[in-house]
Amino acid sequence: MDIFQVVDTLVCTLRVSGLDHCSLRVLRDAKGKLQVATDPVGARPGNWVFTVNGSAGRYAMGDAKILTDLTIGGIIDDWESEATPASAAVAPQAS
Repeated sequence: MDIFQVVDTLVCTLRVSGLDHCSLRVLRDAKGKLQVATDPVGARPGNWVFTVNGSAGRYAMGDAKILTDLTIGGIIDDWESEATPASAAVAPQAS
């Protein structure tokens, strides 16, 4: 599992059948690298999320037939880390 920040929603009108009806999000890691993940939880831009990768990503979507190897597993409500990128649009808040 890894931690990412949601950058934006990815809109694709034409997709392979294994990705029909899947919400897609663009994610950024601490080094600024972008990746695309399926999103069964409804994350929004600015949210910090943890991901499930590899073949477990398909199971996290609830259907092993969905063609993904990176799925958002949950939205992080509270997280504080020195590894948080200084350029992040929304910094995590401590309670």
